[in-house]
Amino acid sequence: MESLKQYKFGFVIPFIVLHLMCLGILFFPFKWEYVALFAINYLVGMFFVTAAYHRYFSHRSYQLNRFWQFVFGFMAQASMQKGVLWWAANHRDHHRYSDSENDIHSPVQKGFFYSHIGWILTNEHDEYDPDRIKDFYRFPELRFLDRYHWIPTTVLAVSMYLIGGWAWFFWGWVLSVIVLAHCTFTINSLAHVWGSRRFKTEDDSRNNFLLALLTLGEGWHNNHHHCMYSCRQGIRWYEVDVTYYVLKLLSYVGIVKGIRPFRYGKEWTSSSEPDKRIVAAA
Repeated sequence: MESLKQYKFGFVIPFIVLHLMCLGILFFPFKWEYVALFAINYLVGMFFVTAAYHRYFSHRSYQLNRFWQFVFGFMAQASMQKGVLWWAANHRDHHRYSDSENDIHSPVQKGFFYSHIGWILTNEHDEYDPDRIKDFYRFPELRFLDRYHWIPTTVLAVSMYLIGGWAWFFWGWVLSVIVLAHCTFTINSLAHVWGSRRFKTEDDSRNNFLLALLTLGEGWHNNHHHCMYSCRQGIRWYEVDVTYYVLKLLSYVGIVKGIRPFRYGKEWTSSSEPDKRIVAAA
């Protein structure tokens, strides 16, 4: 068992409390309105986690102007998964060292709990190297957003309460952000263990249909590790990739530009030398 000293209890305790607060939904009569609210907030939140945190800030798989870049970052942080720069910098490190001993959340190296949630709660990964994310770190508004990462999720929480009272607060914020967090984390903990492997990558990334449904396309993880810059992760007609579909629609109205396609070939596979496996474009 990992030493308890490594965990940041200023974050661990509130995180545990939020899990317990999910029981708050039991104090209200069941209504389909609440289920719909939960589903909408979950789906919108998951879209911005996958589209912003992951495909944009981590991999630059498409382009946004400065205004929409901030909006996407703000919406992603409403999911309470810390700042966009922190998220992307750590994810780029994951790709550099995927499933090696230096991978920050490899289930192969560190087991289910640490790869799923433990690494986020530690002091070790509380900070990040700005050089890992210097392409976005240069924007002062993103540095502000990243530093005060609690603002967007607080806005969501307060909005839920003001619109629908405590019932909306528990269903629309507490339950939705907790379920969203765990579904996001399954890509780290399960998508390197369970599923099929179409491509021979240098890690244990897998394609998993169920995880793809839960995460709007992120479950096609072996595809992603084969071509990490691609905006599209579901490359066959039956590989549902909702995030890609929405981004494609947004490209028709000019919000999204420069969508990067999926490509096959050695130039898109992981290098055998970790230091050369750079995720971000210069």
